[in-house]
Amino acid sequence: MDTIMRKTMLYKTGVEYGDYTMNHVLGCSHGCLYPCYAFLMAKRFGKVKNYEKWCEPKLVSNTLEILDREIPRLKAKIKSVQLCFTTDPFMYGYEEIGEISMKSIKKLNSAGIRCTVLTKGILPIVLADYSSNNEYGITLISLNEDYRKRIEPGAASYKERIDALKALSKRGCKTWVSIEPYPTPNLIQQDLTAVLEAVSFANRIIFGRTNYSKEISAYAKHKAFYNKQASIVIQFCKKRGIDYHIKNGTKT
Repeated sequence: MDTIMRKTMLYKTGVEYGDYTMNHVLGCSHGCLYPCYAFLMAKRFGKVKNYEKWCEPKLVSNTLEILDREIPRLKAKIKSVQLCFTTDPFMYGYEEIGEISMKSIKKLNSAGIRCTVLTKGILPIVLADYSSNNEYGITLISLNEDYRKRIEPGAASYKERIDALKALSKRGCKTWVSIEPYPTPNLIQQDLTAVLEAVSFANRIIFGRTNYSKEISAYAKHKAFYNKQASIVIQFCKKRGIDYHIKNGTKT
């Protein structure tokens, strides 16, 4: 795959539940059509020309060298590092990305830094041998594979994601699930409780609405819908002792 060079890697994120993050790939082959905020920003600021180029990821070849410089300088400030917010650390079908991700996690863990991982790919079981403070997560907005193929065309199947996460959970790893961006009924008719049941083994669930979509705005009852779905998540998690977070703007 193509590569690029960067000068910096670790930075403070503005995401409400995050601390520091790193994005060691430009673009994402998953090609999500929510639309994807990361793609919209990359296109807006001229990092990629179009959707097709976005779906051709470029690995930052000097990722590990940058971490060697930045970790000693920043480790006292960092509570955790998330992989990743604008790309995917275990991009489906790209082993070289996963390899750099695991080496990066090892470096961060060696410095006493906890890592939080989120993917639409398949989490390697070897992560169970890494720091017990790490947290491993998947994005899961449906169980319908036809919808997944339409909205997340290049990502791993929902079953593959869940199975990999469950395997890590059985090994004692801390696991979490991001149910975001959750679709409204005009996009797909589904039962949120079924999605929650499929990942009821997870330690934490984050729920959020879909943004930047004309289709959502066209659904007249979207505010009431997200209020109801958020309540379902809260009640489900409280009943099972699962930690949860409802993203800002989801409830109105």
